Amino acid sequence: MNIENTQSQMRKGILEFCILSIIRRGEAYPSDIVDEMRGANLQILEGTLYPLLTRLKNAEMLTYRWVESNSGPPRKYFSLTPKGEEFFKELETTWNELANAVNTLASKRESLVSSVNSASSDNASYPTETNQPNN
Repeated sequence: MNIENTQSQMRKGILEFCILSIIRRGEAYPSDIVDEMRGANLQILEGTLYPLLTRLKNAEMLTYRWVESNSGPPRKYFSLTPKGEEFFKELETTWNELANAVNTLASKRESLVSSVNSASSDNASYPTETNQPNN
């Protein structure tokens, strides 16, 4: 099994939530989103970001405005719409539930085998079914 592929799939699963987390704090320019993601050790290419931003805009989660630039073409700054804010809150709830569940599972120290053996010995005092003919 390829660990890089699994890691990539895990990152893709949280990409949208991370991007919305950045935009939620205020208007964001795509290259600033890329820089902030990289600063958090989440690698993203602009070729991945732009289609995602477009999809979120088309779903009415984001809006944008053009801002003139002193050094080139105008820049598109994205912000959340009210619908996007609600969507973010739902993703945040889901993320918190998933993170708590994963942390609970990953932090358990007792082995499943020892807990199964313990449960088996607890059940030892209970009568077991036998195949007896009905009278």
